[in-house]
Amino acid sequence: MSPFSSLRTRLAGRSAATAASGFTETSVALMLSPGPCGFEALFIRRAICASDPWSGQIGLPGGRREPGDADLLMTAVRETSEEIGVDLPPEALLGTLDDVQPSAPSLPPLMIRPFVFGVDPRPESRTSAEVASSHWIALETLLGARGMTEVVIRAKTLQAPCFKVRVETGELIIWGLTYRILNGLMLLLS
Repeated sequence: MSPFSSLRTRLAGRSAATAASGFTETSVALMLSPGPCGFEALFIRRAICASDPWSGQIGLPGGRREPGDADLLMTAVRETSEEIGVDLPPEALLGTLDDVQPSAPSLPPLMIRPFVFGVDPRPESRTSAEVASSHWIALETLLGARGMTEVVIRAKTLQAPCFKVRVETGELIIWGLTYRILNGLMLLLS
């Protein structure tokens, strides 16, 4: 039996909330792989880029839908291949989570559809010009790493819920849209 069977069933048995039309369509790949303490998820640190409002942040592989993409699933698969060199086969798709949108009015009007993939064995990833690093983190670790962080958005300092995780290269702070996507997954798994 696949380690992903139960999650695939849970995702199939729900209706994902979809965002209203009129937003720029984007999607991300939330890749899960079995680890010693349960599922682990792959995160990326975005490269520093002045034109990217999420520059340097921890997120998931993904991006904007392009005219050649048949649908948002194709966008997630294409972006994952471009950003970290991982090709996601159709059978790895487990389902989708609720669409999310930025809550700050100063951010671009995006709709992000999270696609959940199960990969076993864990694929090797590489960085690209868009990605500074990648990290596999156990979901169990995230559950014990909830906290608050201070973020600056358009010269305003705000407190935001986050996950603070120590990795070999320092501390990763997962907040914002990625935090909200992970909360959706964790609610489904609880």
